[in-house]
Amino acid sequence: MSAHDQLLVVIDPVARRSDGESVRIAKDVLLAGAEAKICLPDGPEEFARALARRGARRPVVVGDDRALLRAVAHLHRGRELAGEALSVIPVGPRGTVELAGALGVPLGTVAAARAVLDGSARRLDLLVDDSDGVVVRGLRIPAGPARAAGEPPSVWDACRSLVRTLVRPAPSAVPGTRPGPATRTYRLRVEADGRVLCDLDDLVEDVTVRSRDGVAEVVVRPRAADPVRAEAAAVTVSGASFRYRADALVTGPVWTRTWTLRPSAWSLMLPAA
Repeated sequence: MSAHDQLLVVIDPVARRSDGESVRIAKDVLLAGAEAKICLPDGPEEFARALARRGARRPVVVGDDRALLRAVAHLHRGRELAGEALSVIPVGPRGTVELAGALGVPLGTVAAARAVLDGSARRLDLLVDDSDGVVVRGLRIPAGPARAAGEPPSVWDACRSLVRTLVRPAPSAVPGTRPGPATRTYRLRVEADGRVLCDLDDLVEDVTVRSRDGVAEVVVRPRAADPVRAEAAAVTVSGASFRYRADALVTGPVWTRTWTLRPSAWSLMLPAA
């Protein structure tokens, strides 16, 4: 049996708790088609150790988008991401596996497991920031406070929101109109390969960066102007302290961050065309 047929199947504990039946189906399909070692880590540290000790086995992650991102980040830090293709079998509520689906992975358990066995590796781009963090698909500096899905606002967030409400001046009334909802804005400097797309005197509602076909696509949405779009190999955002959502994770606050595109930096097993 070739090394290609030898798998290390790492089953995320969240997947085991949330959908044990899908996990069982995934194991049955994989074990019927390949030699597979099954690992059941109890937390992130055991998850990382299992990947580090995989030897020649091809890594397969069973879990949601956070499990996929954890595997990508670990392999990147170990400078092993460019080697053997990674596989993922998405398990979790629909909102927690959107990234895997956007990358082309089937969301059905059997179809995803078949792609592990019979699919082909597709090279994908990666955004790497100046703290060695990775972004698989895209990031956003949102108009409102960014929190992880399902995470309640903190007491401090609530206090700041109350203070802003009390001190914000009333909007000027315009005859025949109604005041709309307030939009959070930032004062940010955004540079794409050194070209300034907006500076600190501009009010920005939204910044997105997405890797696509070997470039980073940048969209800046100023408050009082049309969106500014650019393609670049490196993007730097600086200015007021900000949080950003990178794929399924929220990071920050930070004062500055640079993301550099690495074309075809990693491989993901997808259904054969």
